[in-house]
Amino acid sequence: MARIGFILSALFLAAAAILASTGPPQTPSHNEYVDPRACAQCHSQIYESYRRTSMGQSLFRPTPANTVEDYTTQHTFDHALSGTHYSMTIRDGAYYQRRWQTDFDGSDTNVEEMKIDYVIGSGDHARSYLHRTALGTLIELPLGWYSERGGYWAMSPGFDSHHPQTRRLVSYECMFCHNGYPQSPTANQARSPDPVFSGELPEGIDCQRCHGPGARHIHTAQTPGAKPADISASIVNPARLSPKLQMDTCMECHLEPTSGRLPALIRRFNRGPFSYIPGQPLEDFILYFDHPPGRGYDDKFEIAGAAYRLRKSRCFLESKGALTCLTCHDPHQSLPAGKAAVSYFSARCRSCHEPALGTLVASGKHTDSPDCMSCHMPQRRTEDVVHAVVTDHFIQRLPPNRDLLAELPERHLSEADEYHGEVVPYYPSPLPPTGENSLYKAVAQVALQNNLQQGLADLSREMSQRPPREMEFYTTLGDAWRNGGKPKEAAAAFQHAVLLSPTSVTALQALAGALKASGDVTRSEGTLKRALQLAPQDANVWYQYGMLDAGLGRTGSAIDKVTKAVSLNPDLTEGYTSLAGMLLAAGQVDLAAAAAQRALVIDPYDAAACNVAGRTLASKGQNSEALFDFKKATQLRSSYGPYQYDYALMLVRLNRFDDAQAAVEAGIKADPNLSAAHELLGSLLARRSQMADATREYRRAVELQPDFSRAQLDLGLALAAQGDLTAAADHLRRAAAAHDPAIAQRAAQALERIEQR
Repeated sequence: MARIGFILSALFLAAAAILASTGPPQTPSHNEYVDPRACAQCHSQIYESYRRTSMGQSLFRPTPANTVEDYTTQHTFDHALSGTHYSMTIRDGAYYQRRWQTDFDGSDTNVEEMKIDYVIGSGDHARSYLHRTALGTLIELPLGWYSERGGYWAMSPGFDSHHPQTRRLVSYECMFCHNGYPQSPTANQARSPDPVFSGELPEGIDCQRCHGPGARHIHTAQTPGAKPADISASIVNPARLSPKLQMDTCMECHLEPTSGRLPALIRRFNRGPFSYIPGQPLEDFILYFDHPPGRGYDDKFEIAGAAYRLRKSRCFLESKGALTCLTCHDPHQSLPAGKAAVSYFSARCRSCHEPALGTLVASGKHTDSPDCMSCHMPQRRTEDVVHAVVTDHFIQRLPPNRDLLAELPERHLSEADEYHGEVVPYYPSPLPPTGENSLYKAVAQVALQNNLQQGLADLSREMSQRPPREMEFYTTLGDAWRNGGKPKEAAAAFQHAVLLSPTSVTALQALAGALKASGDVTRSEGTLKRALQLAPQDANVWYQYGMLDAGLGRTGSAIDKVTKAVSLNPDLTEGYTSLAGMLLAAGQVDLAAAAAQRALVIDPYDAAACNVAGRTLASKGQNSEALFDFKKATQLRSSYGPYQYDYALMLVRLNRFDDAQAAVEAGIKADPNLSAAHELLGSLLARRSQMADATREYRRAVELQPDFSRAQLDLGLALAAQGDLTAAADHLRRAAAAHDPAIAQRAAQALERIEQR
């Protein structure tokens, strides 16, 4: 879901503990975040009214009292695009989301049920569901709920695709705007990319999110003889901030230039994910970037773009700071609805426009309707959360001349269709011309590869002129070099990151990967050993080391390491998929089948897992089951030649030769250099007595792979059948030297027959 807002922990979480791991503290160490219920002692009326707002109900544990969804009758959903079924159920007071598919024989398969530990969203527009893993990470579940049309189930944003994510982790950045400051291992923020949350999560956005930590305020208020001015000064009151800082307090969560593939928000690398305190300049914490104007993105309308749209308005621009979010919104009160909303918000408009409006109405140039909103701030369907309809905060003279509520498909752009070009600063704008800001502007170009080549040049130049102290600049540069196909340059950047932060497992893993890609396997292995010394329970490092072993032919060691990885993280899909392939190659078919099945339970849309499952089933003679998995692999990744080839082989085994030829031709189209596919197509053509075409395919196979003994045999036999005995003998001699005794014997027999002629 898009960014909304967040609060503080219900447990006593010290601000100093949060800030200590990320840079100099922004407040005195004794000013701590407190249990928000302490606010109710003096501010009970505001506290209670705020708890009923959407922000106050932004995240919670599901209970009958806060459940508006239908978990009993209309509680199933069929997602045709991915061939998946979902159900929402309540059992023994707990809430669950179940996911399954239909197997080759019509039975349920790839069944997984996850407990719903938390709900995100008040229900005004949408709700999503979170499952907490044993590792302390949070997974967003695929099926969501939407309030329009009386409420219905549909896929959560980003999941309505052929391959819905099944392990989408909730990041620190997501939690920043969807809930309060949580507890999280501070070491994890630097050492591992996985966002881990410890302790109980706060439930909803509380007072301190906009007013800052409350310990000093409570202490001052409880001090005998404290002056009212001192009590007031001990807490942030957004109403007393400058218009700019007041807007910053709202925009930290309600400003997102885009949720598309653009680095719209870049938190400064010397700031922790939960270190922002109201009253601070927002640009000291985070920088905002956008598409350039005139590139087709000027009217984008997205779920978290209220402030972005408002800032485009003439009303906002000409108010010189007088118009802020608080002009129309009382954050302590729930928004009015229906006719009350029309009256309330139109009154806000008229507070500025009444004199001019009266003149326009009297002259007949403006309607006398009391509803300002429907024309000037209409409801619109958002482009990124396509089942949500919200108010457009771009105050326009006339609404766009189209159906603003029309159904929209979820966007899934190809790489070619994604935006490529300059990424420009949005807030602050202009970006102050400091050396540090020049670095961040270059980071924005490469972070998601929108402007990779220019950004690489800019970032390299800026870093050479002003070497930064934060390792993230070097990991960003390393990622950019890697994405640009320069692994040696990437390794040099990652090495610098490790020098700056020797205990960063993230940097060490990146360095190991770049070293391996550049051919320096010895240093890559040494780097992984160092990472394991720092984080012996890190599943990702074990997996990476296992795959290094596999590439070096150390199969037994590779199996051990990948087995260790999946034992540490039972949700590591790629670990089970790789393990299945290695076990199958080692002849451990039953273990391979179990690993492949586990991979498909975790992620039934993983083409590699489907393919290896098919190969394990084929090796056990379960041909119908194998065919089902091979076909699914080709459907999930039709452009990958080896999967089409394996599917074709199984079709041959089942005597479905026409289908096999179509599949192998698709494989060759996807990968023209797949020698085995050319050999198989040649055999299928030879079966049809199309010997000239078969010979062409065999010849292509041996051109691509001269030591392909079976193709040499096939080519020799095909040439002999067409009377070209001299050429046939040459290829048969090569086949007779094969390590496979069956091929060598057949080639020798064919040669003997040629000599007898």
